[in-house]
Amino acid sequence: MLKIILDALVPVFFGMGLGYIGGWTRDLDNKHVGELNALVMDFAVPAAIFATVVQASRSTLFQQLPLAGILSLSMVILYVLTYVMVRRVWHVPAGEASVQALTTSLPNYASAGLPLIAALLGAAHLVSVAVAIACGSIVVSPITLIILSRSSQKPGQGSIGQAFLATFKKPIVLAPLIAVAFVLTGVGLPEPLQRSFSLMGQVGGGAALFLTGLILSAQKVRLSGSVSLQTLFANVAHPLLAAGLAWIFAVSPLTAREAIVLSALPVGFFGILFGLRFGVASDVVGTTLIASTLLSAVTLAAAIYFTAGMG
Repeated sequence: MLKIILDALVPVFFGMGLGYIGGWTRDLDNKHVGELNALVMDFAVPAAIFATVVQASRSTLFQQLPLAGILSLSMVILYVLTYVMVRRVWHVPAGEASVQALTTSLPNYASAGLPLIAALLGAAHLVSVAVAIACGSIVVSPITLIILSRSSQKPGQGSIGQAFLATFKKPIVLAPLIAVAFVLTGVGLPEPLQRSFSLMGQVGGGAALFLTGLILSAQKVRLSGSVSLQTLFANVAHPLLAAGLAWIFAVSPLTAREAIVLSALPVGFFGILFGLRFGVASDVVGTTLIASTLLSAVTLAAAIYFTAGMG
């Protein structure tokens, strides 16, 4: 069991560690990560999602619906809970509250999910990670982008509908939708194109882990009650919520394990990057990212250990 946990976790923390060292030593600019962010968010990760989903069969996608339902519902519950809490208790503006809610509710599927599931369950199960990324991209990310867009606009400038449409033009949102359309319609993708997307997608996992570490190296640590609660929400409450939903919906043991382990991942960097695009910075988000990543060495290992007999 220890070997399984180490095989799953070491590559994740190694990749983030390299990025952190790169930023800490100033070999790379950890303040302006726009170009690397574009590579990861607009090209590599969307290519990885597309390549994984488009090669799945229609029956495989339908088999992932329970997982998609559990992940989506758990993220929405945690998102709403965090958003309402920081708005009412700490009186945080809507834009920053949406960034904090996204950070807390959206695990680091794009970076840590790919190498973790590959090591834990095998490459054949990477479609579950693609489904998780797709759920995060389609469900909670658009909510945040709409709130940020509306918060940054002057009165009368644009509508919610326009912000919603603009959100669905993002590659990270479009990629899973187009891939699902290919699978459901039975339109095959030519083999050379499949290999091309797969090759580009191979950059995604490593580059996203490196980007996470680079962003971590630039964050200021300012502990607070909000940070502590959001870290516990993300690392402890989220996998427990996923486990509860898996029990309520009576899904298969394998689906339950995938949902719990994926929900136990540390928080991701989408919130920070979305905030940067709209000029919204938050020390709470930065500290939560660091605290959740460090705590996940324990909580993620616990999730892997306690679900070992499932599937």
